Amino acid sequence: MISRDINNHPYYQKRLEALGFQNITMTALEKDALNSLIRTMKPNLLIMDARFYQCCTPFLMGELHQWFPKISMAAVSLGEYPADLAMYFVLNGIKSYVTSFDGFDQFYKNLTEISKGREFVSPAVIERIGLRREYPMPAGKITERHIEVIRLICNGFKDLEIGDVLHISRSTVDNHKTEIFTSLNVRNSNELIRAALMLGIVPPEDIYFCPKDFTVNPKPDKNTKKRRVA
Repeated sequence: MISRDINNHPYYQKRLEALGFQNITMTALEKDALNSLIRTMKPNLLIMDARFYQCCTPFLMGELHQWFPKISMAAVSLGEYPADLAMYFVLNGIKSYVTSFDGFDQFYKNLTEISKGREFVSPAVIERIGLRREYPMPAGKITERHIEVIRLICNGFKDLEIGDVLHISRSTVDNHKTEIFTSLNVRNSNELIRAALMLGIVPPEDIYFCPKDFTVNPKPDKNTKKRRVA
């Protein structure tokens, strides 16, 4: 298990062992050293405290998931990491996320599920981000320009940034967003991301949360700032 709070390591290890986890190693290593440790140990399961890298934890776990796709990974939160932000763990390929928002009894029960090799997403997370919602096919036409706007929204770009990247006005961005939200029957960006993925409008590999090599067509101006989303 990975947690920056070294003082909590004995507590975490004791609780995990009580739940049936075996051969537990606790660490607070940074990214590069952690990468090396994982390659050496080849663990079956990697659990990360959701606060470990603060807001960029989902992105880090997404990178680890790409590097080590055969290793099961889970994020855990003792209630200090907002459940609605867990969406980004899910979108980065992390199949399990448990949080004490469900209550500690349920929290430990969910960890037990993970210890048995099962994937599990906290009910609190499902409720917040609507993982179980079914999205109908778009009521209106989704154009290529709409897809460009959707891709940028999914990667955390704000309205002004979208306008800069696509070389269109703020009012045009607003018009596109209105058309998109109406067509997909979504109320906010979180629902838009989920709908775009479930309907195949934007494939998962297109959601990078703005790494340095992220580009769109047309290419953004060199001076355009890119913003990473937690």
